[in-house]
Amino acid sequence: MASVTGKKIVEEVSGWLRVYDDGTVDRSWTGPLELKFFVDSVPPRSEFIDGVALNDVVIDPNTNLSVRMYIPQTEHSTISDNDNRIPKLPLVLHFHGGGFCFSQADWYLYYHFYANLVRRARLVLVSVYLPLAPEHKLPSACDTAFAAFKWLGSVARGESRDPWLNDLADFKRVFLIGDSTGGNIVHDVAARAGSIGDQSVKLAGAIALHPGFQRAKLWRSFNEKTEMPFLTRDMINRFMDLAVPVASEASKDHPIINPMGPHAPPLVGLNFPPVMVAVAEEDLLIDTELEYCEAMKEAGKEVEIVVSQGMGHCFYLNKVAMESDPKTVLEGEKFLQAIIGFINKH
Repeated sequence: MASVTGKKIVEEVSGWLRVYDDGTVDRSWTGPLELKFFVDSVPPRSEFIDGVALNDVVIDPNTNLSVRMYIPQTEHSTISDNDNRIPKLPLVLHFHGGGFCFSQADWYLYYHFYANLVRRARLVLVSVYLPLAPEHKLPSACDTAFAAFKWLGSVARGESRDPWLNDLADFKRVFLIGDSTGGNIVHDVAARAGSIGDQSVKLAGAIALHPGFQRAKLWRSFNEKTEMPFLTRDMINRFMDLAVPVASEASKDHPIINPMGPHAPPLVGLNFPPVMVAVAEEDLLIDTELEYCEAMKEAGKEVEIVVSQGMGHCFYLNKVAMESDPKTVLEGEKFLQAIIGFINKH
């Protein structure tokens, strides 16, 4: 194995991260320089640029739990008197992907899509800075995500205050949304939220975008679909082993990775909101994603499936393709409209 400053790399995953023998992790970008902007941080800004303002908020100083907020520019965006006559906006809580092991809420990768969603759908979005494995094994990311959800409840009840949320957000129309393994977190947080019965926040829907659902016994798509530069079979296998407390052949049957599997709570007993699951036709994970949908339906849950034809995993986050490839542009617009339609319907 290669070494850096006397340290030896003991695990490397497709250039995204390197784990050293002293336990430290390097997540610096090693891919093509022309794509580095995907992982660049977008700084917060109180002024509106392209119809969206951003803010970073530490919601728990004891744990440094932080979120990034987006608000759209509307005729009410600058009003701060909490006038009940002002129409409130849907509130969306976002969980980023990255195989539980990399990415941050402030990456341009997410900004370019979610700023557009906030502007087009006229909603408030709160994106959680999640702890990453292998330093923070599962269920750490889910625990943090749920803590952020409970914080929304504290703001709704007046126990905490945030000017943007208090003035603009409708706590009776809260949605969860997550990309890739962020979709796994959506399921976990929705299940937990349904068990606490917090009346101050109404969870109106859950949106899992190309969720990272897997299982130890893989289906055909994992072996037969074409690998993409941002999602390979090696990445999936290695990230899941790094994410779980004890890596084994059954890592993919961890209840957060496989919520319809043998170690997860029965789906039929969950108090769950309507759920939208977006899948991509050429995604390595499409079979297990559809298995999840069928299992949820059999458990009596309301499930809406959106399929992007000819697309790969999380294609909508690829700004280059979304602006240059006509087919991707078309599927991306259908994808965005499906999310907006789901939110408007609920």
